[in-house]
Amino acid sequence: MNILLFYRVCALLFYLSDQAFPCCSGCFLFICIYSARRHVVVVVVIIGFILPLDGTTQENKLRFIQNFRWTDTLQGNMASAQQDAVFELVSMAFNVAIWYTKFASRLAGKENVTEDEAKDVHKSLKIAAGIFKTLKETHIPRLITPAEKGRDLEPRVIDTYIVQSQAEAQEVAIARAIELKHNVSLIAALSFETANFYQKADHTLNTLDPECSSKWKKYLQLKQHFYMAYAHCYHGQTILAGDKCGEAIRSLQEAEKFYSRAEALCKEYRQMKGPGSTAKPSEQLFFKKLGTFIKNTLEKCQRENSFIYFHKVPAEAPALELKASYGLAEPSSFELPPLSAQCTPEVYASFDLTKGPKEDKAKAKHDEEIKPVKEADLKPQKDTGCVVS
Repeated sequence: MNILLFYRVCALLFYLSDQAFPCCSGCFLFICIYSARRHVVVVVVIIGFILPLDGTTQENKLRFIQNFRWTDTLQGNMASAQQDAVFELVSMAFNVAIWYTKFASRLAGKENVTEDEAKDVHKSLKIAAGIFKTLKETHIPRLITPAEKGRDLEPRVIDTYIVQSQAEAQEVAIARAIELKHNVSLIAALSFETANFYQKADHTLNTLDPECSSKWKKYLQLKQHFYMAYAHCYHGQTILAGDKCGEAIRSLQEAEKFYSRAEALCKEYRQMKGPGSTAKPSEQLFFKKLGTFIKNTLEKCQRENSFIYFHKVPAEAPALELKASYGLAEPSSFELPPLSAQCTPEVYASFDLTKGPKEDKAKAKHDEEIKPVKEADLKPQKDTGCVVS
C-alpha cells in the first residue's frame, strides 16, 4: 500500500505550482488510518480532487487529470481503468471493505476465538456491508463511465457483497445464540433469515457470466442449504415443545434433506475452478456438529412419538414463516472523512494543468494485466469455512 501511495503522489506532483507544492500532502490527500490490534489500513481519499473548491458548482478541474487502474475480484489480474478521481475513491473504499472482510476471516480462523474477538468479527462484517452499501448508493452513481459487467463496482457484484457480508455477520449471532442456549425459536428464525440472505446473494449473480461467478454461486448455495438445515432443525424443536411430535419429525427430516444437499454442494464447490480461494466448510466442527445434532434430535423425536404421542408424520414439511426479532445484522453507517481545512480556493487555483505529462491524458487502458503486489502472508491459522472475498 505504501508503494502504491508513493506512485499516486508522484504522478500528481507534476501539476503543482510553487504555491501548491508545500500544501499538497495536507490539502488534497486525506489519509485515514484505521488500527485494529496492530493491523493498519491506510486509505488515500482524493476528496480535494472531487469536491468543487472554487465556490462554484462546476466540476473540479483536478478530477480527470490522472488515469487510475484497478484489478477486480472476478477478473484476475486484468485491470479496468478510468481517468476519474471518483473511480480512485470508490476503488480504494471498496478495498477497505474487502480488508474488513479479510480481517474478520483472520480473527474467526484463530484456534480459540474470545468473546471480544467474536464481537470484532461481527462488527467488521457490518462495517464492510456499510461501506459497500454507501458506495453503491452514493458514490458509484457519480462515475462518468459506468462499471463494466463483472467488475467489482457493477450493481450485481456489489449487491452480492452487501448481502453476503450481512449473512456472514449473522452467522456470528447464530453461533453465539447456540453457545448460550438461547430460545430455539430465535435460533430457527435467525437461521432462516440467514439462509434467505444467501439465496438472495446467489440469485443476484444469476445473470453474471458463469465462467467467473459459478464458484461463488456454489458457495452461496451450500451456505443457504446449510442454514436451511439449521432452521428446520431448530424449528422442529420449537414444534416439539408444543407437543406436535409428528410435525417435529417431519421438520427434522427436512433438516436432514437440506444437510445432505449441503454436503453434496461442498464436494462440488471444492472441485470447481474460478476466482478466489476455496473454503472447506464441510471439514469444520460447526458443520459436522449440525449433522450429528439433527440425527440425535430426530431419533429422540421418533422414540417419543412411538412411546407417547403416536402422531402421524405429515407428508409436507411445516412451512417456515419465521421472522427474527433480534440478531439481524444491518450495515453500519459509513461516511467519508471531511475535506481538509487546508483545501482552500487559493491552493486549488494554484494547480496548473498545463504542467501534466502527456501520457496522463492518454485514453485509459482496459484489460491490461497487472502483476500482483507481493504481500505478507496473513492467512488464518486454520480454514474458517467461510470466505467473503
